Amino acid sequence: MTVDAMHRSRSWRGARLVVFWVVCVLAVVVDQVTKAAVRASLVPGQTREFIPGVLDLLFVRNTGAAFSMGEGAGPVFIVFAAAVLAFGIWLVWSQDVLPMSLVVSVACVCGGGVGNMIDRMIFGYVTDFFATAFMDFPVFNVADIFVTVGIAVSVILYFVLVDAPANASEDSDGSGVSASPKVGDSQDA
Repeated sequence: MTVDAMHRSRSWRGARLVVFWVVCVLAVVVDQVTKAAVRASLVPGQTREFIPGVLDLLFVRNTGAAFSMGEGAGPVFIVFAAAVLAFGIWLVWSQDVLPMSLVVSVACVCGGGVGNMIDRMIFGYVTDFFATAFMDFPVFNVADIFVTVGIAVSVILYFVLVDAPANASEDSDGSGVSASPKVGDSQDA
């Protein structure tokens, strides 16, 4: 790698980290502001119509994970959220080929996780408040949306932007046969 290429790589890495942290912090801020508004305007168990027939606001103190699963395991979820954040930072820092769109989706996952982690550390529960009116579904919050959408988008982007081009480059001769053997491929002796 030339000196110029190393500088470009470091600059790109720095840009990815800045975008990661901006998106992550914005997700946390939006999540915490909406939760504070709910705690200030509703009492636990109180419902208020939000989008008629679609979405209600219902203040729930959730001691579990996303969508009220895993009740009572708060400390485990705090450690898990910290591990996810650490993995996200490592991924963005170490992967030079990571597209910016994937950086944003990973930052959404991390920001949502940190938003719920803050609630668990301060209150001992997560403030959930979105309740679907048209179907029976667990009550959720903005952080849960960031995590769920971020994971879904990250998986799609990984397979479309990272994995597919890597597989295409292996098949550069157009024959449909990989030029290099993969794990599990048999070779004639």
